[in-house]
Amino acid sequence: MPSNKAMKDTLLVFNHGQEPAKVIRQALSKALVPYYPLAGVFIVSHQAELQVLCNGDGVWFVEAVADSTLEDLNFLTDFPLMINQNDLLPQPLPGTDPTDRMFMMQVTQFKCGGFVIGTRGNHAMCDGLGSAQFIKAIADIAKGQEQLTIEPVWCRELLPTPQSLPQGPPPPEYTPELSSAFIKISTSDVNRMKHHIIHQLGRQCSTFDVLTAKIWRSRARAMHADPHVNLHLLLCMSIRHILPQVPPGFYGNCIHLTTLTMQSSKLVNEPLHELVKMIRDAKDGLPVDYFEWIKGNGKKVDTSSMGSGYESMAVTDWTRLGFLDTDFGWGSPSHFLPVVSDNQKFASCLILRAPASEQGFRVIAQCVKKEDFGLFHDEMMNFKLGDAETNHDNVGDQNSGSS
Repeated sequence: MPSNKAMKDTLLVFNHGQEPAKVIRQALSKALVPYYPLAGVFIVSHQAELQVLCNGDGVWFVEAVADSTLEDLNFLTDFPLMINQNDLLPQPLPGTDPTDRMFMMQVTQFKCGGFVIGTRGNHAMCDGLGSAQFIKAIADIAKGQEQLTIEPVWCRELLPTPQSLPQGPPPPEYTPELSSAFIKISTSDVNRMKHHIIHQLGRQCSTFDVLTAKIWRSRARAMHADPHVNLHLLLCMSIRHILPQVPPGFYGNCIHLTTLTMQSSKLVNEPLHELVKMIRDAKDGLPVDYFEWIKGNGKKVDTSSMGSGYESMAVTDWTRLGFLDTDFGWGSPSHFLPVVSDNQKFASCLILRAPASEQGFRVIAQCVKKEDFGLFHDEMMNFKLGDAETNHDNVGDQNSGSS
């Protein structure tokens, strides 16, 4: 099990529910029977390994009531939110470490009958797919299903164990203050970009490929980095599909970081279709990269240490995690979003679907310094097409915000 304990906070917005806190709390208590490890706490063994103590301590659950409607808050589709995000998240008791917990939940009822579920999940325990699986199990029970759609499997022993983990450089003493960008991109704009790049490459590519290439180059142009500096792109990818021994229903952390590197002077001028090709090749080569890493023959530098330097950025696809398929009996959520932390220490971007009322995609980026934000924003607001890339096509319905 990973030694680092990092919390990831999310919000699920529902427009309607009948006594949602009561129903969800009862369903949660039943879901914790098959998902019993989530009711425990983390401990550190004598060998300094992170372990789960299955003491049945339970999940921290908070029931809250808001004095406003979701419409008053524009259904939480603005950025920054029109409400203090901490008011929607479960806060642990004073003097307790939230990272010792696997999972915490808060259900906030609004005057309109809608509600928001705020969760805090521990990445050392579950990745995004695992967390979504647990939430959907609670929803299955809330709807009265006699059997879970996906039965949970606890099989950490089936995951390969790296023979050795190379030590990377220590994290830099200076950590820049990162601005937060919230960028809307329509489906038509993404499809236009994909069509152009597919024509250039002669092969298929995904929305993730296109947006990741755009983000990486836009950030490079905004950083004003030394031309000889290497800039790293960390792709956070699920490895479930390359581990046949891991059965369906596994809800643990099953992520591998694949790193792409390019010199700053080249990256700022690289055509987008070439960057997409680089990303596609890395994804196709994931099995080889992962198993070489397991054998200790892969990266010379521990990729997890690279994420703390300003030259590195991690990008994660949140469009297929499954949270938007959650139904407690009153319909699917209208909106799903991560909670942006003001004290994030590494550069990252999340790609997720826009609220149902908007369609399209959203990019939540915390990847540039405040002084670099303006140029990054300008680059993201313009898609350049063609090998020469001398023309700017403005993306019509993009908006952004910063904090």
